[in-house]
Amino acid sequence: MRDRDPEGRPRNARPRDAYGRPLPYGSPGVPRVPDDYAPTTEQALADGRRFLGEGMPFNAHEVFEGRWKCAPEDERELWQGLAQICVGLTHLQRGNGRGAVTLFSRGAAKAQGYGGAYDAVGKAASGLSADSDPEAAIALIMEKLPA
Repeated sequence: MRDRDPEGRPRNARPRDAYGRPLPYGSPGVPRVPDDYAPTTEQALADGRRFLGEGMPFNAHEVFEGRWKCAPEDERELWQGLAQICVGLTHLQRGNGRGAVTLFSRGAAKAQGYGGAYDAVGKAASGLSADSDPEAAIALIMEKLPA
């Protein structure tokens, strides 16, 4: 059963490894993005880039998911798309190329649909394959994200 706060909202109390995989309770895990993280656009981009630079796309996904939850309605698809691209990168790290490609496709469509500077992120994600090198893929997406 999933952890819940006193109001019944789901929480992520279980520790995770650097690839976002759940670990047994009580295990040392990597630091997590808080469940109530609600960044500005600038903060989300900076934190997402930092986590990508550290080779932690799962944490970058959590950052973009935090922005998605608090973003204005007209930005929500963008942030969901960026989160999906980062989950795709996480799947590449875990050796699940098929799952990665599915998420790259979904996320790329949303990022490209938003347009502007994010079109390049979507195009880069669209060009990734199940056989892409995870480190190179992370570096490419990080390079294309607006600063």
